[in-house]
This record gives sequence, structure tokens and C-alpha cells, in this order.
Amino acid sequence: MDGLGFLVLSLFIKLAAASVTCNNTFDSISATTWVNGVNPGWNLGNTLDATPTEGSWNNPPVDFSTFDDIKNSGFKGVRLPVTWADHFITGSPSWTINQTWLQRVSDVVDAVIERDLYVLVNVHHDATMWADVTAAGANYSAIEEQFYRLWYQVGETLGCKSSLLAFETINEPPASTNAQYAEINKLQGLFIQALADSGGFNSKRVVTLIGPSENADLTDQFLTIPSNITNPYAIQYHYYSPYDFIFGAWGKTIWGSYSDKQSLDSDLSIVRGNFTDVPVVIGEWSASSTFTETAARWKYFDFFIRTAAKYTTATILWDNGEDQLDRAAHKWRDPTVIDILMSAFAGVNNTLADSTEDANAPTQETSAYIFHKAGTNGAPLNAAVVQYDAPTLGSSSAAASSVNTGSDLTIPITWKGLEDVAAVKAETINGTYLVDTFTQYDGPLQQGRTTYSSQYNWDGSAVTITAATIQDVVTAGQTTVFTFEFYPRAPGNAVNYTLTV
Repeated sequence: MDGLGFLVLSLFIKLAAASVTCNNTFDSISATTWVNGVNPGWNLGNTLDATPTEGSWNNPPVDFSTFDDIKNSGFKGVRLPVTWADHFITGSPSWTINQTWLQRVSDVVDAVIERDLYVLVNVHHDATMWADVTAAGANYSAIEEQFYRLWYQVGETLGCKSSLLAFETINEPPASTNAQYAEINKLQGLFIQALADSGGFNSKRVVTLIGPSENADLTDQFLTIPSNITNPYAIQYHYYSPYDFIFGAWGKTIWGSYSDKQSLDSDLSIVRGNFTDVPVVIGEWSASSTFTETAARWKYFDFFIRTAAKYTTATILWDNGEDQLDRAAHKWRDPTVIDILMSAFAGVNNTLADSTEDANAPTQETSAYIFHKAGTNGAPLNAAVVQYDAPTLGSSSAAASSVNTGSDLTIPITWKGLEDVAAVKAETINGTYLVDTFTQYDGPLQQGRTTYSSQYNWDGSAVTITAATIQDVVTAGQTTVFTFEFYPRAPGNAVNYTLTV
């Protein structure tokens, strides 16, 4: 460490109060034991990590009965993303965190541990707020000071918890240069130092170390293990691939081909191969039960969990409160996909629905919604017979200038089958695609298709074209036809809406 770094660290330590002392005992465990114990895990997303505080986003403050639902479904651990940015009550040099917020986090941790579940606490959206090392004019010394003080106080508050609790440095910190990669590694060393200085059992507690963006490739290349670490540690990365299928982009609703599976297998294999002697956990992954095609989603969950097990990698499912568990109703949005996950984790073969796997196919078929031969192994499958016709819209066109008000355009819809939009194509009157013109190189079911939430959305009574997309039409100066496609993706099962210019 250079002289300036030593001076800064000495200042941090001087500011720290006397470290916490525990009266209870601590059963030290290895990182391997912790990683095996948390698997499979679940994320309490968009809750403690919401800004400015819990309850500010799409979820109310967590009801502890949610953890009963998680345990009863077979999950073994909970990742608790926490954003701290709006809870500092003083600035430099003390960076004091509001005691009420620290206590709230402690209470939630206790609720998880009381159910004998493993738990992981982190620093979440701070990574793109005050701790963003890629921000213009980022002051690394100031970030380091605040980061150390944050983890010191978290360590002090949670330091006497059981070994079921582990810590994660920071969530998906952006970085794209060697200097930024080095700074992320430096913050990781400060994280370890702060935990050691805070006392309690923190120098013995399991931690999960991360690479830039918690991206697999960047972690492989640029993660440096802190030289001052005494904690048992695991490596954590996140996996959302392929992007177009996972995020509902560009009409990608097909997954499950040999190529798809080989790509996923290769990705997980490479990380495992680069960290052969270290426990590995995928801290976030998902295929949403809200907008991915059902049969493809079932295949993805099944293959993902089996492949992770193949490479001794633990998994923690991301759930933002809209994708998987309906917390208020205490029900999974797709109970079958959770059964598939648990059966795959247990090594039991799942009988999965048939569906189109060729990305170049002109139509997509699925047996998730028709009768098919039931299997005898794994998760029970529910087959639904759906009588359908193309839905009808409350109107078919509007002048782009008249609806370009800065708000989304809501179009009433009468559903006549599944209340689910498969994809939306946006093509101008001159034959070009409104956005993402690179989709011209994709298969016929993806060409010209847009992205869920960015360009369109829907609910039980309407489909929506976003305000930004309306502005795109005005900017292009071209009348544009939006083709809303539904399941099954077959000829005739679509409706058009035109924005005229």
C-alpha cells in the first residue's frame, strides 16, 4: 500500500468506534458449507434495495411471512439486496448511517435466520450512485472513505449474528478500464478491512467476492483476491443470458435448442474452470414468469439448475416482486416452474413440454397449453386447453403528434385467449424497422421486434406503447405500424395499431 493509501486507511480506522464484542458463540463454517447451504436461494428484490427507502418501489415493506413461503417452497437461503445511499445522516468523514435503518436491516436478517435459512447482505444500488467508479469526476478517495465507513457500521450492527449470515462486497459495480478494475479490487480490500475492524465474528464470517459488474467474463479476467483476507470466501457472479430471451427483447420467445444449451453450459464451465478451488455462487439469475414463453421458461429453469449442479455452482433466483412470487397472495405466478427448479436441484428428471426450438422457424408451437402425455417423474405439469382468436383493440390508429404528450399510449383490448403479448413488431410505412434495425439479421419471429417495457407493455385491460416509442415515431417522421402478436405465434393471431405522421 502506498503512503497516501496508508494515511487514508489510518484515518478511517481512527474514526471507527470501539469494535463490537459478542457474548454469544459462533460456529465457524467453510465457504463451501455456506454455499452448499444457501442453494437454491431466492432474492428479496426491489425491497430493501429500493430508493429512497423500503416500500418506495413496487413492493411494500417486507412481511416476514414471505420467508415462510420461501422456505416452504424448498429454498434454503435468501439474498437481501440493500441500498444505503439515502440513509446516511452525516457526511465526511464519519458517514453515519441512520440507526433506524441499520436496525431494520438487522430485524430482517433475524427474521431469515429464525427460519433456519442462510442469508446474504450486500451494498446494492450504491454501486451506480455515490460508489460509481466510472462516473465523470469520480473521487476515489471519497468513495473509499464512505465505503469503509459503511461496511464498518454494517459489520458492527450485524457482527454477532450466526454463521448463516454472509456478506457480499457490492452489487454489479460498473467498470470498463484497468484503473476502474483496480479500484473495484481496492474497495474489496477495504470491505475486508472494515469487517475485521468492526469486530464481532466478522473476520470469521463467509464473504462472497465479486468482479466488475459481477459479469462472468470480467470476473474471470480482473478479480484479484484481497491480500488481507482471512475470511472464508466464495466467488459470486450474475447470469442473465441470452439477453434477448431473458429480458423479452426483439421478439425472442424461443429457447432450448442444442446451441442454446451448449452456450449456457460453456458459460458456466468457463467460470468453474477458472476458480477450481473456490466455491462459486450465481447470486442473480432468472427467466421471468411474467413475460417469457412458458415451455421455453420450463426448459431454461430445468437446464440451468442441472448445469449449475454439474459445475458445483450454487444459484440464487432473482425476484423483483413481479417476476415469480406474488408476495401478497402467497402464490407463485408459475408454480410449475418452481416445482421444476426443485426437482432439477434434487436430480429428479422432469418431463417437459414440447415447443419450437429453432430460432429461424416462421411459427412457434408449444404444448404447454394443450394436452400432452403426462410424465411420471419430476414436477407435475399442468396442461391447459386454450380456445383463442385474435384479440380486438378499442381503436386501430392515432396521429403520432396528437398522442406525443410525454405519457404512454394506452389502447383498450378485448382478450380472446391468453392475456399475454408475445412480441410487438414496429415497421415504418417505407418498410424499415423503427428501432433496433439489427434484428433484420435475426430469425423471422424476431425481425423488427421491439423490447418489453422499453417499447410496449400490457395488463388485463389494455396494451401500451411507451412515450419514448411515440417520440421515436415523431422523430422518424414515418407512419409506423405496430403489430401486437399473441400466443400461439401463428398466422392471424395478431392485431395492428398505426401511428400516423
